[in-house]
Order: sequence, then structure tokens, then C-alpha cells
Amino acid sequence: MQINSEVTAYSFDRLIVCDTAEIAQFLIANNFHFEHNCAVLSIDGYPENIFSTVMQMLKQNPDLKVYAFHSANPRGVRMINELRNSPNWFGGNNLIIYDLGLLPRHVFPSKNMWIIKSDESARQVQQIPTAVKSTLSTDEIAWLEAGFHVELESFSPRKLLQVVSQGIAKTQEVANGYSSASDNSVGSGDSIDDGIMFIDVDDNRNVSFFASDSFG
Repeated sequence: MQINSEVTAYSFDRLIVCDTAEIAQFLIANNFHFEHNCAVLSIDGYPENIFSTVMQMLKQNPDLKVYAFHSANPRGVRMINELRNSPNWFGGNNLIIYDLGLLPRHVFPSKNMWIIKSDESARQVQQIPTAVKSTLSTDEIAWLEAGFHVELESFSPRKLLQVVSQGIAKTQEVANGYSSASDNSVGSGDSIDDGIMFIDVDDNRNVSFFASDSFG
């Protein structure tokens, strides 16, 4: 597929990376990419016909904001690590990556999420790198090892769009908090604005934030 060089010279302000092609397809079908001037891709390379071209365009923007949107399962929890280190993504770049969730810690307080249990999910825990496991609590690892998981597909379309939109809307506030903190971090549990958004910036410039009532 030949794409005009004038097109590839353009970039995007943001990238949303989803853990499944289905969620990426859903966002694209709802024109999320147009409304928020962002590219939408999946971690496994969807849309296949334009993936390499879009990645070429994205890497031209040194101020690119990257958002990870994933389920609370073994595949989802290792997604940030893949984005950070894989040469197919942003290995070698020092971009801040925003984690929109879900993580097991976001599931624990909720009484409304549809929790699934499967042997296959339990087996996939073995594929989680040690570096990723070190960012999870003992309870989170035990929960995953038991085969529990929550899929993004279990939420309503309206809720999924709301969560990603809120995440993008909070980006500037997160960036301001990060740059103004004396130790270059915003501690876990620090809140932004209305107390809904909880922020954690780790040493690898990965930003995790979760709207406590977004998925509720």
C-alpha cells in the first residue's frame, strides 16, 4: 500500500494502544481518532494494513502522548512493559506512557465488575516478566495466578468511551503535576482536581491513573 509522503510527514498528538483488536476497532468505529486527534492501534498490530505507516508517523513526534487501555488480565498488565521496551513500539524512547487501566488493584474495591475465572488466564501469568511482577502487589499476583480477570469488553460502549475521554482530558493536569513535583513524581494516591483521578508515576516515566468511579 503506497501512501503519499505528505501524509506520512504528518503526526498525531496522541496514541491509544488497546490490548485487543476488538477494542481498537470499537474506538475507531466511534470516530474516537477524529474527535481526539489520536491514532488508535492494538498491541498485536491492528489495523494491519496501515500499522507500520502509522508507527512511522507517530515516531516523528517527540511530544507524543501514549495511552495504554487494557483489561485486568496477564496480557493487559504486561502491556506497558512491551510498549516501553519492544523495538516494534517505543523501545529506546523516553516517552511518558499513560496507563488508563485496568489493573487488578482497580478491581478489588469494586462490587460491579464482571470477574471471570479461567485456567488459561492462570497459565498466562507465567508470561508476565519479572520486572512487571515487581510492580504488582502480592494480592494482585495471587489474584491473577488464581485465573481471575476482568475484560474491557464486559463494560458498556458508553463507559469505555467515557473512561478514555476522561483520561485524555486529565493528561495536562497529570503533566503539570509531574513537572512541578520536587522529586519528579506524583505519589500513588495523590488526587487531581475533583479527587476522582489517582496518579502514580514510576521511575520509568510510566504514569498510571485510574478514575475511581469511571468503571463503577
